[in-house]
Amino acid sequence: MFNHAKYQAFPVINKADRKWPGQVITQAPEWCAVDLRDGNQALIEPMSVTQKQAMWQLMLDIGFKHIEVGFPSASQTDFDFVRWLIEEDQIPADVTIQVLVQARDALIERTFEALDGCKQAIVHVYNSVSPVQRKKVFKLDKDGIKAIAIKGAEKVASEAEKYPNTDWTFQYSPESFSSTEVDFSVEVCNAVIDVWQPSPERKIILNLPATIECAGPNVFADQVETFCESIQQRDSVIISIHTHNDRGCAVAAAEMAILAGADRIEGTLMGNGERTGNMDIITMAMNLYSQGIDPQLDLSDAARITRTVEECTQIPTHARHPWVGDLVYTAFSGSHQDAIKKCLDQQQEEDVWDVAYLPVDPQDIGRDYQSVIRVNSQSGKGGVAYILEQNFGISLPRWMQIEVSRVVQKYSEEQQGEVDAQTIYDIFKQHFIDCNQHYQLGNYQLTRDAQGSIGGQESMKASISRQGQVIELRSAAAGPIAAFCDALSRQLSVAIEVKQYSQTAMTRDDSAHNGADALACVQVDIGGEKHVKAAIAEDSLGATLQAILGTINLYTAAQAA
Repeated sequence: MFNHAKYQAFPVINKADRKWPGQVITQAPEWCAVDLRDGNQALIEPMSVTQKQAMWQLMLDIGFKHIEVGFPSASQTDFDFVRWLIEEDQIPADVTIQVLVQARDALIERTFEALDGCKQAIVHVYNSVSPVQRKKVFKLDKDGIKAIAIKGAEKVASEAEKYPNTDWTFQYSPESFSSTEVDFSVEVCNAVIDVWQPSPERKIILNLPATIECAGPNVFADQVETFCESIQQRDSVIISIHTHNDRGCAVAAAEMAILAGADRIEGTLMGNGERTGNMDIITMAMNLYSQGIDPQLDLSDAARITRTVEECTQIPTHARHPWVGDLVYTAFSGSHQDAIKKCLDQQQEEDVWDVAYLPVDPQDIGRDYQSVIRVNSQSGKGGVAYILEQNFGISLPRWMQIEVSRVVQKYSEEQQGEVDAQTIYDIFKQHFIDCNQHYQLGNYQLTRDAQGSIGGQESMKASISRQGQVIELRSAAAGPIAAFCDALSRQLSVAIEVKQYSQTAMTRDDSAHNGADALACVQVDIGGEKHVKAAIAEDSLGATLQAILGTINLYTAAQAA
């Protein structure tokens, strides 16, 4: 039943001199957001007036200068919304609204009625020109289809003359351009140009829609380049592109169309539209931004954009949606987490952005680094270390990161899910700081006597308690840690040696630290067994001594068991 033989490949253009593969995008195209028309008509429940107003305001704030606001001849709601925009003076002076209309006299008349009083507007007229539409829908030959376009263009021009106070721009779409012979699309559009008589000072827009995405974006680019090379009065025409996403390539097709000579892009925020959707302006604009090109749109508040679009369309944003999905700046893989952490540690504010796995700085669109790395059973030491450092000011040495990540990973496997930041901190505290307080640190004093019997060594005097009994420790060695371990070794009759230790200042003032500002991590060999502990105290030496005692408590508990 899954029979590929019922389909045939879309014919390609044999174009040996194609130029678009060697071109580079250096600036943003002219944008036109069609959420309030194309996106709206694709919704199960079209937007209410309140939702349309919210979407309108969002698009103004983002910075769109061309906004398609509806199909006023086909919908009373759209008609009323256009009237609200005009009568309530909601259109800024530098913004032009666009409306769509079929090439039919009565609908064109109604469209101009809706626009009465508008300072400037784009009237977008269309008719379908593809072979399947010609043969099976309209049952007309090419001349019949071209006649519809000419008649529609003439009607638009004559109606515009009735409203001389509006600055009109005319736009024509050979609908289903992507499915049509390019030479016929050129023929129809040249006929429209003959009617409208544009000039370089007063251009018209020819919009080339991939109404159905029937081939790869490279084929569409060949179509667009061929059209641009063949159309008459190219200097008097703005070539606009309107791609749909049937093959999942709408953004790629639009970008390649710019390389092929197009000037303008129509699309929707988040790609909402019929079937698989329209070209996603957010994705394409961020693609440009990531290449150092100003998209001429302000996308700095991604949360507001996604929230407003979701509320107006009733369509949730996929967590992996390019650039603005909830998980796109999140790394679960341990190697990814480690690479991100190392790059972020070295990234300076004045540097060109260069961070592994993060093509842009999440802060640019209103994200924060607390959401960059999350931890589950697939995560490694880098992710755990990043969470502890960013959320709690705890900077761990590499060997300690390995120890902590093992415990967190085990917990995640047992819980079969993600581990949040607070839980990671609690696990760290429970396993590496809190312990059976068999021995507790009391007072300690460190002195250096360069002339005395200890010959420049450091002398350690400390007290520890065990079940209420105070034990005094004294020793001298090359350093306080060695002296403390020497005294403990003699007291407990077991060899104690610190193999690795780290002392760092806390980088965040957090109530969880109870005002302490030093962290120490130790790896101690006790009687041939390795034990790892950490401690937080007011000073680094006190934290280190507490951590060493923590390993003693682990050893004692193991011996008792």
